[in-house]
Amino acid sequence: MITRHILLAALTVSAVERTAAQCGGSGRAAFDAYWQGMNTEFADSATSPLTEEARRHFNGLDVFPFDSAYCVRATFTRVSDAEPFAMATTRTRTPTYKVHGLLRFTLNGTGRTLEVYESVPPHPGHEDHLFVPFTDLTNGDETYGVGRYLDLVAPLGPEVDLDFNRAYNPYCAYNDKYSCPIPPKANHLITPVRAGVRGGSGH
Repeated sequence: MITRHILLAALTVSAVERTAAQCGGSGRAAFDAYWQGMNTEFADSATSPLTEEARRHFNGLDVFPFDSAYCVRATFTRVSDAEPFAMATTRTRTPTYKVHGLLRFTLNGTGRTLEVYESVPPHPGHEDHLFVPFTDLTNGDETYGVGRYLDLVAPLGPEVDLDFNRAYNPYCAYNDKYSCPIPPKANHLITPVRAGVRGGSGH
């Protein structure tokens, strides 16, 4: 089961999620494999966030076509003195995170920055799991209104391949029973990111 930063009884991470993104010639093949794995998860009653009714009619997630321009090389700067904070969610739950570091990259012709977060305390057995929630100018129209997520695996080197073609929705885009972190304002990209998953319930 692929963890999506929601309130679940158990936290597990699939091989699909933990495979680091690699920009380059293998990007399209990795894109196809990634979303095939996601579709398998969504179709399986044991792992799907969908309601029973929605799962019966599920024919695959709607995603933007692969675009290599949205797989970017970012420089990573570690932040070692960040204070933990309570991240807002779509419900009353406020999980604790802290900034793990900063990613700086160029997207759509402009330099941009995203914060990378780590859970405090780390989820047992998943201490290397890092979280990059973000919003952009497509939210509420072409993509889910709350925002979308990317995952990374620590340790990060000085350069990181950041693949927005893997951007996925929080589970609360599909089912109101879940509680999902809302991307902090620092992670708003003032550009449309037409990559990754489309749609969502529009909360």
